[in-house]
Amino acid sequence: MMRVVAALATVLIGTMLALPAKAADKVVLMLNWYVYGEHAPFYYGKAKGIYAAEGIDLEIQEGRGSAATTQAVAAKTADFGYVDVPTMMRAAVKGAPIVATGVLLQTSPMSVMGLVDKNIRKPDDIRGKTVAITPADSMTQIWPLFLKKTGLKESDFTTVAGDGQTKLNAVINGQADLLLGYVMDQSMKIKDATGKDVYPIKFADYGINMVSSGLVANTDYVKANADVVKRFMDATTKAVEAAEKDPKGAAQSILDANPKGGKIDTLTQGFELTIPLYRTAETKSKRPFQVTEQNMTDSVNLMVEYGGLDAKAKENPKAFYTNDYLPK
Repeated sequence: MMRVVAALATVLIGTMLALPAKAADKVVLMLNWYVYGEHAPFYYGKAKGIYAAEGIDLEIQEGRGSAATTQAVAAKTADFGYVDVPTMMRAAVKGAPIVATGVLLQTSPMSVMGLVDKNIRKPDDIRGKTVAITPADSMTQIWPLFLKKTGLKESDFTTVAGDGQTKLNAVINGQADLLLGYVMDQSMKIKDATGKDVYPIKFADYGINMVSSGLVANTDYVKANADVVKRFMDATTKAVEAAEKDPKGAAQSILDANPKGGKIDTLTQGFELTIPLYRTAETKSKRPFQVTEQNMTDSVNLMVEYGGLDAKAKENPKAFYTNDYLPK
């Protein structure tokens, strides 16, 4: 009898070993732009096997702007997008089937910035200076609110306009003293080009409270792949937490995947500048992505008033995001 049991056990073990391992789920994540320090957690999570441990085979693609990435996710040519959430709202309120499955940057990175040696450290220092903007982009739309909050008028300074690269070149070449940019993005591009540090005057420090980047997915994809979405958000939460503890290692993971992705020093600094944006006073004790209803409501209201978002968005701010797929 014992021989029969042993034989059956041997056959069972052999059968189990012969069965192929369950294939990981392929997930395509499209970024908001060409890679920079803010994106480090995704590369770090992939390099450290955090996504693989959740059964996710992650492919990271660079993007060409939040609007384009939002369109790709709505059309299901990418499973997830990492985008500016207010930009996603504009598409969603017009009927695009898309929702934020996690809001990572809960404090706005919007800033007006210039080289440290210009000694422009507070709003009053902007008077008499030249500011480079890109017409109609998200920062330029919120700029009037910053001026209102700080008691400035457009007549207090000179404005020059151009696309994103022209704006950068204006500061790099000394044609402008300041530009509107993200604290962890344009500031690092200026430093890469000039070797000089940049000082940002952050909109958030003057009472402008709104969310920024987050992960978005097609609403039909979320419904049909709830388990994949949950495992992806589990893995990304762990990746962010791990990257926070190892900023330089996280930055290096970008270069390991893409050797032309930047310089280690500015990638590291850019990521370190991103980390404080993950939480607000209300979420400082919570895990990443746990955005509050009030933060989202305030962001919607601000976008309706200043950012060109359709007023009907105020009827249901909860329609733009969900925390249901986040780890507890």
